[in-house]
Order: sequence, then structure tokens, then C-alpha cells
Amino acid sequence: MKTLEFDVAVIGAGSAGLSAYRAAKAHGKSAVLIESGPYGTTCARVGCMPSKLLIAAAEAAHAIAEAPGFGVHAGGLRIDGKAVMQRVKSERDRFVGFVVKGVENIDSAERLRGHARFIAVDCLQIDDHTQVKAERIVIAAGSSPQIPKELRDLGEHLIVNDDVFAWDDLPESVAVIGTGVIGLELGQALHRLGVRVAIFGRGGKVAQLSDETVNQTAVDCLGAELDLRLNTTLVGVKLVNQQVELHTRSDEGIERIEHFQYVLAATGRTPNIAGLGLEMTGLQLNEHGLPLFNPLTMQCGDSAIFIAGDVDNDRPLLHEATDEGRIAGDNAARFPNVVEGLRRVGLGIAFTDPQIATVGQTHRSLKKDHFQTGGVSFADQGRSRVMLQNRGLLRVYAERGSHRFLGAEMIGPRAEHLAHLLAWACQNQMTVDQMLEMPFYHPVIEEGVRTALRDLKENLVKQVSAIEHCADCTPGV
Repeated sequence: MKTLEFDVAVIGAGSAGLSAYRAAKAHGKSAVLIESGPYGTTCARVGCMPSKLLIAAAEAAHAIAEAPGFGVHAGGLRIDGKAVMQRVKSERDRFVGFVVKGVENIDSAERLRGHARFIAVDCLQIDDHTQVKAERIVIAAGSSPQIPKELRDLGEHLIVNDDVFAWDDLPESVAVIGTGVIGLELGQALHRLGVRVAIFGRGGKVAQLSDETVNQTAVDCLGAELDLRLNTTLVGVKLVNQQVELHTRSDEGIERIEHFQYVLAATGRTPNIAGLGLEMTGLQLNEHGLPLFNPLTMQCGDSAIFIAGDVDNDRPLLHEATDEGRIAGDNAARFPNVVEGLRRVGLGIAFTDPQIATVGQTHRSLKKDHFQTGGVSFADQGRSRVMLQNRGLLRVYAERGSHRFLGAEMIGPRAEHLAHLLAWACQNQMTVDQMLEMPFYHPVIEEGVRTALRDLKENLVKQVSAIEHCADCTPGV
């Protein structure tokens, strides 16, 4: 049994862990990176990048199918599933290779393979071969797909998003359980690539939307193309002749029995805290067994233990994981003189078609009666109609009184770009008037943002009494 000593130990070599390690090293501290799984980050191996590769192939197929709407006829559509998956895996491996190369450039003395668990507040056991003593420790162990118990007996016919990117060919049929970002993105992509897909959700929400009006628009837009089964309960699931037999019941009491080649569980992710030995740390844990932490410092209580990335179950997105890792590593190196780090305005995007996005404060998080709403439908928005992508709705929110822009929820064409513009405005605490002073070209999708902001401004002004709003009605006039 070896015993090693470092200033900082980082559990996990994903996006958050790598960021934490580099931040600690920037302070001149000795640090070690501990990883039990493959190098390459969740994003590069089984998340952001391979999913966008699959979506890109689906968009190409969809463009051909939509071409007759422009008077363009390309002939019969043929999808080569093996070629689709070959490109997905080839490009995915290229992205993973860049990450792995970066990890392998780290001094081998500061990289350990194996599962880490706490045996004391300042000591980790790595498998059965090494003990690491460290004054400060960063937990960046990531997360894993959550599997509903009713699906666990399906064997190889049960898949998660990780498994999709190991396929050599496209399957005949897939039932997607879950209407979050992963379920919708993969479900729509597979549908457009010729796979028979049904998407099931227990509730009536899609993606990360909390604004009821935007959510209903999203349901209408996606439901017009996809077999989208919301408010549906799984009554029974079993294997029959190498097919999954799915027995479901809608909220109207309609029952259906169908067969699929695979069931894709897209029901969320679970923090990788099992076996970490958190009970040995003395940290205060919540009802899910996660340490309580400060999201601005990533410090757990007042201890020398910090947490970052998907494992904290706060904002499970790559850019957030990277920021959290940097803050955690920086404060681990500074301990006990921890400081608040930069947390950016919330930004979430689902790469469906139309795309779905949220910015800043969502409708759910806004204080009742403290905000006003504006909106625009993309049905008649100029550039959207030009591109035959005139579907969706943008809703923007601002604070009453100050008129400060607070956030937005949307489904619409190129929402990824609209969301970035709005996120920048939100982070800079701009008012609606300041945003309307910005340039807008013609004809562009962004003109829809201006329309929504004008509607928002009008609604804000309506909330002010005529006397208060009248600039000339001042004392002495």
C-alpha cells in the first residue's frame, strides 16, 4: 500500500475535475487527479458532442424532406444507418482524443487510476493500492444515467444515451422514456433518421420549460412531428420474443400495448456519490446524501472539501461544470481564505427543432407580481417564414419599476443564438430600454427579440399610473 501526500486531491477527471486541477496548479500547489473510469469527459464521449453529430445527420435528412416546400426536389431520401453511425463515432473519437491527450500531458505522478473513497476528512483510499493524504479535496465525480426500476430487467434492450453512440447501425424502433433535453434531442434525431420512435413523459412538461405558454407551444410544435405521449404512465414492461412490450396508460385512461427494439431511459442523471464514503467526512448532507455547499465558493460547510460539476446536482451543464471546477480548485488552493467566484447567468439549450432555450430567471423562479412579460410568436416573423421555420414563441421577463431584464424562455428557430444575446444582456443587468437601443439588422431572426422587448416595454409602462408615467407632471410645473 502506497501513501502519497498532496496539497489538493481532485476526485474525477471530467470537465469539472480538470478545471479544478488546473486552478489548483495555477497557485503553485501540488495536486493529484484521481479517475476510476475512462478519460475523455462525459460531454466528449457520450454527451454534447456525439449527440450533436447525430442531430446534424438528422438535420441533413430533414432538409431533404423539407426541400419540396421551396420548390426544390432532390429525389428519394435514403439513409445509410451504418454510415451515419460511423461518422458519429469517428468524429466523437476525435473529440475524445483531444481531451485524452490533454490529460496524458499531465505529469503521471499526479494522475491516479481507481475509485476514491474517504477514510478520513483529509485522506482518500484509492482501490486497494494507494492512500492519498491531502489537506484540501475537490469532489468532481460526475453523474450517471438514472434507470427507473421498472426498466431494469430488460437487459441489452434497455439503453441510455451512452449506448446510442456505440451502435454500428440504426435500430428499427426505440421507445424513449423521458421528455427532458436528452430524450427530446435523441428522440427527434432518431425519428428523422428513419427510426420508429415514441417519446413518453409522466407529466406535461418538455425540456427545461416552466412558462406554461411556452411549454404548450413547444408541445404543439414537437407533437406535430413526433409521437409525443405526455401525461402517460408505464403500466408494464417486459421482453417478448426479443422485443420490449410496453404497456402504457394515458391520463385519459387509454391503454396501449406496443413493441419496440429498444427502450431508451432518458429520465435524468444521478450524482456519483455511492461508495465515496462521505459519512467519514463529517459533512452535513441533504436528504439525497449530497453535501451542503455554497454555490458561489463551492465549499462544503466550512471544511476544506469542495464540490463541483454534475455531482453536486445543481446546474448539470458543461460550461457550469467548468466554472464550478475552476472556483473549487481556486478555493481549495486558497483555503482557508476562500472567495466567491464568477457564476454566470443561467443558460440552457435543447438542440431540438425548433430549439428550446432558457435564460436567466425562468418563469418558475420569478417573484409573483414583481415582473412583467412580453412575447413574440415566430409564426409570422419575417426571416423565420423565409426559411420555412416559422414555429415557436419567445417570452421575455423584466422587473417592474426598474425595467431590468430578468430572463426568457423560448422555443423557436436558432434559439441558441437568441439565447446567447439575451444571456449577455441579462448578465450585464441591462434594462429593456438599453436592450432596445442595440442594433438590429434586417431581415434576421433577432428582430423577433426586438418585437418581444417592445411588447415587454409596453406592458411595463401599462403597470405605471398615468401621473407617475407623465414626465411633465412634476412638482412646480
